[in-house]
Amino acid sequence: MSGGKKAESEEAAKKKYSRRDFLVTGGTVVAVDALIATTPAKAVAAASPSPAAVKYPASKGYLVYDSKKCIGCTTCMLSCSLTHYGAQSLSLARIQIIQDSFGKFPNDLQMAPCRQCVTPPCVINCPVGAAYIDEKNGNVRRIDAKKCIGCKTCIKMCPQQPHRTVWVPASGNSKAVSSKCDLCLDTPYWNEKGGPLGKQACVEACPMKAIKFVTETPDQEETDGYNVNLRNDHWLKLGLVDDSRVVPPGMSMGGGPKSKPAAKPAAKPKE
Repeated sequence: MSGGKKAESEEAAKKKYSRRDFLVTGGTVVAVDALIATTPAKAVAAASPSPAAVKYPASKGYLVYDSKKCIGCTTCMLSCSLTHYGAQSLSLARIQIIQDSFGKFPNDLQMAPCRQCVTPPCVINCPVGAAYIDEKNGNVRRIDAKKCIGCKTCIKMCPQQPHRTVWVPASGNSKAVSSKCDLCLDTPYWNEKGGPLGKQACVEACPMKAIKFVTETPDQEETDGYNVNLRNDHWLKLGLVDDSRVVPPGMSMGGGPKSKPAAKPAAKPKE
């Protein structure tokens, strides 16, 4: 048999096999479709419960902040990267400060720490379990860098803007991975205990005390539950705020009594 006829024969065999393979595969697909069509919808829903139906243990620690008190110095960001990576780098910080040069107070600054979400999208969507709830350390939502495969799913699925999960580029012997706030549970370059029972670098470093660690779960609707009033009467006396009364329950300043409503000035006597 000549080379040309042999090639034609092999090509014909491939086409014949492909046709048969197509018919077999097509029959399988039809059978699967029929099975799905006859399966009750309730059974399908029961087999794959929605994330909202699953209850996750609540974190025992959260970071709240006062955007009106923040001055945009980025000390919190630099302290975060320094304690975690040994370098002062804004791009490595797990807390973000966004500044609008054309904005006006109080909308010129936005603080964005991790929310430690009650229903954490990063944990739910991570395909390899690298994002997880650390039940041994106060149910803090964390990312295990050793398990992370760099797919960035946790970053894409975070509903907040900017995303609270942060991309860490490869450096030296370290691979590129995702990271997020762990409430300073793992800070190799800081000789302090972190986590819900310890200290947080951003809280300790902020010169304006615009960040506070709390144990009560903030309101999960948007960011209203996290952006709170951490000012006291001194701000009122300086004329920097109109009211210093709004201190959320369980968040009184310095362990002292909560700020009281400012007394109205006495009316001037009529002449």
